Amino acid sequence: MANIPPPTQQPVFRPPPSPNFRPSPPPVGYRPSNSPGIPNQNWTPRPQSPPPGAIRPQTLGMRPPGGIPGAIPGAPPPVGGQPYLASNSALPGVRPSVSPHFRPGPLPPPSTGRPINVMQPQTGYGYTPNAQPPNYITTASPPLPEIPVSPANTNTSPQLSNTRPLPKRQYPKQQMAETYTDPTNVYDQTFTPATPGIGQEIYGQPPTAQSSMGTLTNQFSNMAMNGLSQSQSHTVHLIGFQPNVRDLDAPPPPIILPPNSSVTSSENANCDPSYKRCTLNTIPATSALLNKSRLPLALVITPYRSVKDGDEPVPVVTDTVIARCRRCRTYINPFVTFVENGHKWRCNMCFLLNEVPNQFDWDIQSNAPTDRWKRAELNHAVVEFVAPTEYMVRPPQPPVYLFVIDVSFPAVQSGIVATAARTILESLDRLPNEDNRTKIGFITVDTSLHFYSLSPNTTEPQMLVVSDLEDVFLPQPDDLLVNLSEARTVVESLLNRLGDMFKDTQIVGNALGSALSAGFKLVSSWGGKLIVVQSSLPSINPGGLKNREDTKALGTQKESTLLQSADPFYKKFAVDCSRSQVCVDMFLLGSQYSDVATLSCCPRYTGGQTYFYPAFNAGRSEDALKFAHEFAEFLASPIGLEAVMRVRASKGIRMTSFHGNFFVRQTDLLALPNVSRDHSYAIELAIEDNLTTPTVCFQTAVLHTTCYGERRIRVLTLALPVTNSLSEMFASADQVAITTLLANKAVERSLTSKLEDSREALTNKIIDILGVYKSALTPAHTGASPQLQISDNLKLLPLLSLGLLKHVGLRASSQIPTDLRAYAMCLLTTMPSQLLITYLHPRFYSLHDMPLEVGTHGPDGIIMPVPLNLTSEKLERHGIYLVEDGQNIFIWVGKDVSPQLFIDLFNVRTYEEIRGGKSTLPQLETSFSQRVNAIIGKTRESRRGVYYPHLYIVKQDGDPSLRLWFLSHIIEDRTDTVMSYIQWLGYLKDRVNAGAF
Repeated sequence: MANIPPPTQQPVFRPPPSPNFRPSPPPVGYRPSNSPGIPNQNWTPRPQSPPPGAIRPQTLGMRPPGGIPGAIPGAPPPVGGQPYLASNSALPGVRPSVSPHFRPGPLPPPSTGRPINVMQPQTGYGYTPNAQPPNYITTASPPLPEIPVSPANTNTSPQLSNTRPLPKRQYPKQQMAETYTDPTNVYDQTFTPATPGIGQEIYGQPPTAQSSMGTLTNQFSNMAMNGLSQSQSHTVHLIGFQPNVRDLDAPPPPIILPPNSSVTSSENANCDPSYKRCTLNTIPATSALLNKSRLPLALVITPYRSVKDGDEPVPVVTDTVIARCRRCRTYINPFVTFVENGHKWRCNMCFLLNEVPNQFDWDIQSNAPTDRWKRAELNHAVVEFVAPTEYMVRPPQPPVYLFVIDVSFPAVQSGIVATAARTILESLDRLPNEDNRTKIGFITVDTSLHFYSLSPNTTEPQMLVVSDLEDVFLPQPDDLLVNLSEARTVVESLLNRLGDMFKDTQIVGNALGSALSAGFKLVSSWGGKLIVVQSSLPSINPGGLKNREDTKALGTQKESTLLQSADPFYKKFAVDCSRSQVCVDMFLLGSQYSDVATLSCCPRYTGGQTYFYPAFNAGRSEDALKFAHEFAEFLASPIGLEAVMRVRASKGIRMTSFHGNFFVRQTDLLALPNVSRDHSYAIELAIEDNLTTPTVCFQTAVLHTTCYGERRIRVLTLALPVTNSLSEMFASADQVAITTLLANKAVERSLTSKLEDSREALTNKIIDILGVYKSALTPAHTGASPQLQISDNLKLLPLLSLGLLKHVGLRASSQIPTDLRAYAMCLLTTMPSQLLITYLHPRFYSLHDMPLEVGTHGPDGIIMPVPLNLTSEKLERHGIYLVEDGQNIFIWVGKDVSPQLFIDLFNVRTYEEIRGGKSTLPQLETSFSQRVNAIIGKTRESRRGVYYPHLYIVKQDGDPSLRLWFLSHIIEDRTDTVMSYIQWLGYLKDRVNAGAF
């Protein structure tokens, strides 16, 4: 390493003292310690200048002449501008750490003469106060087609501006991970390892990747010098301050890994939070530290999230060269290390040395050598491998869709049969069938089973009726499940006639259990989907149910029994389906009690989903449109078939419990007959042994068959740093992931115990988190405190927990029907975080006074209004407001709204002419109508999932039940049973002050 000349002495930067403070002169040879905004009263020895020719000491946060310490050449700095704040040092050219509220004067120039970019303080992730709005269109214009916005990439960062090239930093040989070709500018050069693996690791060294860097990280962890706790998070006061709901869209706290943790400099090397996120972005080194923090440790995984226009597709490795660890079976990923000149790689989970496959550096298509550093599995945390034959127990199954449709009198009268048949007919071209292998079949059911022979050699279907329901059998072996491409004509003929075939029926009974058993016999040899469209309550055994709705039990301790399955048939049937790779999806459209709690068992254990449409009537266009849209999107969604999912973690970490729709086949293996799009799974973790490495990794592998007949493995890898600091744990906590986990645990507690127990457990968890933060990380360690404090990144956790307590799935109320509560619980355990947060904390917009550019087409699509806090203080008699939670949209209309707004939005002249309730806004030529309709359209299309929210018009003095339903979404206000947000904070403060943590 080249010698660095001693720095020139420059004035030490000190913040301005208080006007009333008169410090005493410092002793000779001492300097003051820099504490921004606080008078200097403590004196520490002044460091002596290094002798000529000595290497200048470097600490994290210093800018040496060779560049930023620990920076990966070619990589942008972390989010937030200048990446490293200086520690409390008086060395020339070093910036002292500053309070987020302290604005220093001009800094002295560094000794190298280079300018330093001063980082401005921030109030939250991704939100800059007093930011000027973009210069969008200011005149109203018709809405243009929407361009979907890709989710924010939390790994991208603003580029540093250089005024002169920076020389390459010289690392010790044992810490170098790669060599670089251009030593002139570490920000502009391209990462090109000269020799794979050279300098990364000495063969025979103990398997502790980047051990020296981990030691350095641990040394500075307690000093809060890694840039996380100082520059990214700070303590905020909750009481007396209105929550900033715009921060709900902020990205999670940044993941700050040690330098050179990844073998490439790809910005996609770590997993995007939309696929996998952790409740803690810094993992505690010991179980004692985790227990002390009271913070939950869990993964939230959405392996098959939908990919919209503008999203990066998942890269696919097609050469079937799959490198896996021989011991723990981890797939090669960006966080392994190469040794012995690149001939071997060390697993980042168990640290075993593995041989690099012979074809790893060879392109089979071009039959020529290839650059290993461009391989997708070394540059992307989310990647798919095309599986070779050894990953197949049998040839890939074709997509199989067997429809079980209720044709009893209630289903026919409400228009369910006709609507379902027409939707299936219009969706035949959208079913996944690129390889012409998709199979389709139909069973209709009332008090008998009706099978349909769909022979490709005929043009008309043949109905076969089976009345024996106790020992169900298939009336013929062939042509009940046919190839869609070959029998397309006869399938269309059946669907065209199905809506009228049972129009004169008077049968009210239903034998769903027998129909499910028959459908299982029909598809079990292939596997596939059983899609149930059900209207009435099953009344015939097996699986016969009774109306057990008890209004007297609602809101009492007996209510939890109504949320549990009433018949073990459905759970047993679901387990049998899981073994045969059969998934069950339920579409429940009953006008009466449907027992969602019992029927949802089938989707829960087979990886399916439950959809509920209470009081459905196809005569209302809104009902027919919602069901047809969601049913069509469901049929067109790509799915993964006959799948299993396994989660692996670094040594010392194990999985303890799983939440979601699946069946646990082994302790760490989840059976998923279908991997549905945008389904979320939560997995709790525990620390068994002390973690000694600077980073840990979590890898999720989903082995599945695509709906296009290809066996693949989707791999998601997430790397997180390890810490011994409690403050870093709190600064890295992800409030969205924590809320997702708490929602899953609350639902599970409700189903196994009582609703009251789940609410109490949720409240106690929030109190524990706040209490530990107060006792360990605030000046008021013990005793009563008038304030409630938490780290900035967790400031909305109390608000989200209040939203969960007031949610229809958990709220204490005697007015919530059992079916609605059971369906809400199904959504709470399957929704991805993006949908779940809005479901718990609805969006609230003011429409009557929105700026002119809102609702028009901007650079990123339709410009949305600024969300408001969910409090009735925002409601004015002359205003029009919109509230949406992803399932329903409400438009609140005040009594004193300007008559011109009635004309522009509803095409009526007076308030009395507005029709409240479920409605559809007219498409008018006025600017206001076009902008509001554009906002509603963007709301329905922007989020992931198949859901199409209903629209309700709520008049200020309209239907009382509709008004109460609307006001139940205004969660910052007090309700009959749950306190307001201000009262909730006061209650939490009192419990925290009274507890011992």
